Parts: sequence; C-alpha cells; structure tokens
Amino acid sequence: MIYRKLGKTGISVSEISFGTWAIGGSWGSVKDDESLRALSRAIDSGVNFFDTADVYGDGHSEELLAKATAGREDIIHIATKFCRQGDIHDPSTYSEQRVREYCEASLKRLCRERIDLYQIHCPPMSILKNGQVFEVLDKLKSEGKIRSYGVSVESVEEGMLCMQNPNVGALQIIFNILRQKPLEQLLPTAKAQEVGILVRLPLASGLLTGKMTAATTFEADDHRSFNENGEKFNVGETFAGLGLQKGVELSEQLTWIAEGRGNMARAALRWLLDQQEISCIIPGFKSMAQVEDNLAAMNVPSFNENEIKQLKEFYADQVARHIRGPY
Repeated sequence: MIYRKLGKTGISVSEISFGTWAIGGSWGSVKDDESLRALSRAIDSGVNFFDTADVYGDGHSEELLAKATAGREDIIHIATKFCRQGDIHDPSTYSEQRVREYCEASLKRLCRERIDLYQIHCPPMSILKNGQVFEVLDKLKSEGKIRSYGVSVESVEEGMLCMQNPNVGALQIIFNILRQKPLEQLLPTAKAQEVGILVRLPLASGLLTGKMTAATTFEADDHRSFNENGEKFNVGETFAGLGLQKGVELSEQLTWIAEGRGNMARAALRWLLDQQEISCIIPGFKSMAQVEDNLAAMNVPSFNENEIKQLKEFYADQVARHIRGPY
C-alpha cells in the first residue's frame, strides 16, 4: 500500500481508501456480515482511511466502522460528514448547538473521542459564503473533538471558495474520467495550498465498471433508481450527472482503457491514482470481492502520454456538454 499526505492535516492515508455510503444504504440491498468482512479485508490490505456520513443508513455505516476498527482507533482514520440530517439551506443547521449535536452523535456511533476529518456535507454556496460554520469547526478543533475539517463539495466553484479559508484541510470532490473539470484549476490550487483531496464517485456510480447497459435496472432503495435526474439531491451524485443512457453510451467508448489493465474499473481507478495532486480515492463497496478488485488497481500500468491526451480530448469533445448540474 502507498500512503499519501492528506494535505496539511498531519494524516497520511492509503491512496486507495473506501467510502461507506453503499454499506450504509441507498445502493440496494447489503448484508452487514459481508460489509464487516469487506472492511476487515481492506484493513488487512493496508487501508487506513474510511469515509462515512451521519446520513448513510441514518448512522449505520458509522456503527459498522466502529465495529470494524475497534482497538485500532489510533491507526485507522475516519472521516465523517454532517448537516444533511437537517435542512441544508437553513442557517440554524450550522449553528454551534446543532453542529455540536451532530458531532457528539457521530462520536457516539463511531465509539471514538475524536473525529479525524469532519466534513460539511455538500452545503449550498450561501452557507459557504457566510462562513460562520467554519468558526464552529475551529472551536471543535480547539477542543479536541475533531482533528481537522473539510468540505464535501459539488462543484469546482464551491471548492475554490472553500480554499479561501486557510483552516480547511481537505476537500471531497466528484472526479473521474467522465468528470475531469477539477484538473484545470482546483487540483493545482489544492496542491499549492496543501489541501487534501478525497475523490468520491471514482467509477461514476458504476458507469466506469463497463458492466452497465441502457437496460440496467436498480433496486427501489438504490439512488441510481430514484435520483438519476436529481430528484432527491444533486444530480451530479448519480452517474456523474450524465444519466444512465448517455453515461452508458459514453462509457462504451472507453472500453479500450481496460487493455492490459484487467478491467475498466481498475483502469479508471489507475487514471485517478496517476493524479499526484489527490490524497486518495474512496470507491464504494458492498462485498469483499469489490474491495479486492478495487485494490488491484494499484498494480496495473499507468496511462502513457498518448492515452492521457486521448482521454482529455474525449472528455472535452464528447462528455463535458452533457453533464447536468453545477460541477
């Protein structure tokens, strides 16, 4: 396992880490026993960082992480998120009282005394511009409740705004072969300012596995069935904002990336790992097999200059104009 600095937080994280949205909920059926086996497999392979949120299964993923990391709290780092249990547009959601309540509840579920990285969970631009929530987080940090804090953002514009605050230690962004905009400005700025970058949705909700077709269907409790057009939350969180049909159409033009790299998923993750500005990628999982396949991306060949150029041109010419929502 290779470890990278998480910006200026003082934490080093495994370059392949994992997100736990899928094992918490909203990605179809999942069994806790298999989730715990998968978490154990990841930890045994050197993964030392997991991302979660208080709304993933209404805290269930935090509870699973508590079980999986018991006794290893000093060496397994956890990032969690807050604000989406309330009205994200209501300033009172970000008051000191409410944030403390969210923080204490997560600490209790995680069975920890301190959260390594506490993230605002995709707040609206108005909250970020107001900035008062950062003062609350500074207090929690000074009290030892959190080690560092960051923001999970939907767009490059939001990320750039967050980096105006020198105490923001990390950003969590949507970034993959079908969402390359962060390459232009956000990643260079984050590197210059020592802001850690967590990459979520590295496989674009499964589009970059090469296993989906336009006829693929999903369980009723899977967000890919109820949020394809942004019905419940930002459209970019599902299929990179492309929708299933257009996303499949575009991903079918990328099958070549798997040549010599095992499969499309490993290749797509390798492309991200080749971006040295990022701290880690956080693919989701629901089984031990998915954990193992994602970890295999570390051992496949990097992309050469011609391939990188081809993917950049493909994004600019074929993909960017179809992305919906702010990005």
